[in-house]
Amino acid sequence: MKRKIAVLGATGSIGKSTLDVIAANQDDFEIILLSAHQDTRGLLSLGTQLPSAKLVITDHQKWEGQTPETRSVITYWGQDGLVQAIKESGADIVVNGIAGAAGLLPSITALETGADLALANKETIVMAGPLVASIAKKNHCRILPVDSEHSAVFHLLEAHGADAVEEVILTASGGPFRQYSREQLEQVSLQDALNHPTWKMGGKITIDSASLANKGLEVIEAVRLFSLKVDQVSVLVHPQSYVHSLIRLKDGSLYAQISKPDMRVPIHNALFWPEVRYCQFGRLDLVGQSLHFEQPKTDLFPLLPLAYEAARLGEGYPTAYNAANEEAVAAFMKGHISFVDIGRIVAQVLEKEWSCDELDLQSILDVDQRSRAAAQECIKELHH
Repeated sequence: MKRKIAVLGATGSIGKSTLDVIAANQDDFEIILLSAHQDTRGLLSLGTQLPSAKLVITDHQKWEGQTPETRSVITYWGQDGLVQAIKESGADIVVNGIAGAAGLLPSITALETGADLALANKETIVMAGPLVASIAKKNHCRILPVDSEHSAVFHLLEAHGADAVEEVILTASGGPFRQYSREQLEQVSLQDALNHPTWKMGGKITIDSASLANKGLEVIEAVRLFSLKVDQVSVLVHPQSYVHSLIRLKDGSLYAQISKPDMRVPIHNALFWPEVRYCQFGRLDLVGQSLHFEQPKTDLFPLLPLAYEAARLGEGYPTAYNAANEEAVAAFMKGHISFVDIGRIVAQVLEKEWSCDELDLQSILDVDQRSRAAAQECIKELHH
């Protein structure tokens, strides 16, 4: 019997990779729901190819600007519409490829329906790890990581047992500025930051990769998703992006997950879990390959050590880190601040008080809103 799949962020890089995996395994899966934020044309094109799938556009203005004919095809709109569509879909697996904090509520909704959550939206765990874990446990469903690093850790921990693990090592490509000096970083343009050496991704995550904020978010995600101590998670720069993560066992042995940098591999593994099935994507021949590793330059890329600080402080600090970074990246993309200002803004926001006794949804959303306002104040000061 085919498993029913909902793909959120269907026109983005994760969504497209998911559709490739499903197209290669049509006997196993049926797509029943597709969402996009603004790409109406892309969503309608997918709807033509998959006429039985319900369609959602989450940007209100995009939906309001459509013809009545288009509105009859895209039957859900806005964040509320997406939540309703997930509730009504009957999906067995929800693939969440939405970028940023906007992915939190859809993740919670998916788990509340009892669907397994194939999660590429790291903000869900960064902001609300303990909350979503409790919802998943209550509804007997699984959170299956789709980030290549966390997918690797997930399968390595399953293979060796969490109790045997001393250290989890997340790899980072280092982004386009790995060998830049402080002076060069001061001069970085938006186009420079969007030119990633190994991965093809959306704008925001590409900039996060360049600043190492993406790796910072992944450190927080690993701590919360796998119930690790902060000191158990380390980062190595690995420019080839073949080794997606490693674990070190208590006996000192290292085990790694290795494949080409292809998001279809972790998506395939999440959709078929707990089975291990043939995958045509990402196969790597090691002959002639060299693997290079180095320490990240935390003095030049402050967003990584700031993430460790947020992870240690816990409570609302990871949410504040994420929100401040989202606001700063948006300002950089508009040309209002420089690349290095992103780290300065996040540092200033984290200096404020983000304690949060109860990590319920309302408290998390409150911290998110207040930290965005604090970041906006910092941006105004720098912009003027």
